[in-house]
Amino acid sequence: MPTSQPAASPAPPPARGERHLVIITGLSGSGKGSVIKAFEDSGYYCVDNLPVDLLPKFVELVGMSSDIERAALVIDIREGQRLDALPALVRQLRGAEVRITLLFLEASDEALMRRFSETRRPHPLAQAGAVARAIRAERKAMTKIRAAADLVVDTSKFNVHELRNFITDRVIHGNAGRALRVAVNSFGFRNGVPGDADLVFDVRFLPNPNYIPQFRDRTGRDPQVAKYIRSFPQTREFMDRIIGLLVYLIPHYVEEGKSYLTIAFGCTGGQHRSVMIAEAIGRALARAGYNVKVTHRDMAR
Repeated sequence: MPTSQPAASPAPPPARGERHLVIITGLSGSGKGSVIKAFEDSGYYCVDNLPVDLLPKFVELVGMSSDIERAALVIDIREGQRLDALPALVRQLRGAEVRITLLFLEASDEALMRRFSETRRPHPLAQAGAVARAIRAERKAMTKIRAAADLVVDTSKFNVHELRNFITDRVIHGNAGRALRVAVNSFGFRNGVPGDADLVFDVRFLPNPNYIPQFRDRTGRDPQVAKYIRSFPQTREFMDRIIGLLVYLIPHYVEEGKSYLTIAFGCTGGQHRSVMIAEAIGRALARAGYNVKVTHRDMAR
């Protein structure tokens, strides 16, 4: 799966009185329908599946109309071969009175396969149910359009509500820091390293509460267990260093356009040390102003 390469800086929010057109494109199943609803809810005039040949006329309409100052439209693989003309057409239309943002949505093959399976929707390019082949073909066909995009968003880890919130924050209001979603997870190495983690930290060097009889059946969310783990100087130093590292790193991820950051902490079983550390780091990042969700993969096992 290709790695998302978003624009280096977030799309600036439209200034008051500025005419703005957002062209939403990307892979089938990546969430274009949810995204255009976010724009519609924010007061944009929206059109789904506009023919490429009508784009110049639509830009002219947005530039001249007294009723339409902000608009969003979807142009995607349903256009067939005419879609190949989109990058050159967007370049020609830039510099007009209307600011154009080309927004490209994508997701991993696994996420797209799951979504088509859950919704039972046919892929536009699929024949006889060959969804995987259709996804690969569409990804290849959209390569040049992706390269021309102002912003590329990988929606693999978003649910519908998270995606709409992200688009509202980052593209419509231009608030990149708030838009970044940070997932802080705990896990047990005995059950494998999470495949979706961007950053993995091993906390098995910390004293293990599992060897304390009264703590064995509790978890790192228990105040007494957390107090025990935190009582060691190496725990406090580790947390201070990790928080400092993450507070340094996250703004750089934001600057590079990353939309979702997953940080995983692992101990042996995923019950005590990793749980306590994930909870503490999650609270620290939330205090720093980031949108944080803490989960514990193996705590219930």
